[in-house]
Amino acid sequence: MKPVLLVIAHGSRDPRHAATVHALVRRVRSLRPDVRVETGFLDFNIPSVQGVLESLAAEGVRDVVALPLLLTRAFHAKADIPAVLRDAPPQLRIRQAEVLGPSPLLLSALERRLYQAGLTPADKSSTGVVLASAGSTDPEAIAVIADIAREWRHTGWCAVRPAFASAALPRTEDAVRELRALGCAKVAVAPYVLAPGFLPDRIARGAAEADVLAEVLGPAPEVARVLLRRYDTASARVLLRVSA
Repeated sequence: MKPVLLVIAHGSRDPRHAATVHALVRRVRSLRPDVRVETGFLDFNIPSVQGVLESLAAEGVRDVVALPLLLTRAFHAKADIPAVLRDAPPQLRIRQAEVLGPSPLLLSALERRLYQAGLTPADKSSTGVVLASAGSTDPEAIAVIADIAREWRHTGWCAVRPAFASAALPRTEDAVRELRALGCAKVAVAPYVLAPGFLPDRIARGAAEADVLAEVLGPAPEVARVLLRRYDTASARVLLRVSA
């Protein structure tokens, strides 16, 4: 029997966050009806991760792949989620999957969101893009965003600049102005975030002077495919028991 896939989302007071997470999970289920997919939240929303794990154990489930619904390996992936998993019922065998990013599929999703917002492939060479993420105090996460921006630039955009809604600089509005000063004919903002909420709203406000603002990644099919790839990789890994 395949391990249960437990998608672990951060949670938010903003109801759009949970709605988007559930929409993504529905897409994952539609792609892989042979895999049982459950959702748990670290904070603000129910069910909690701990509650889902206890329910699965009570049902007699033994194997779980816990997948952080995160784009970078920052504090939640390195500390919060492992701590929750260590407190799981002891009869569960849990593998923690890798975070979703970076992935070429996510770049494809970002690009498709920009085209849905009004750009065309013919605009690429004259358009500067702000890759706007939530931000982190983790240097590894910040470096990953910078690397993604450099990689994306090589696909034909006029320029790509990273920006952050919190904890790091530059802010979205500063990156927009930098691209204007660089001479890009158009400036677009691509939120590198999974669901709406407080920080994505800050990104949107920072995009006020841009020509195009894309939607968040949300339940994009590319995101669902990355999620399932991470699940398959974790399922095939030799089990390292994380619950005591």
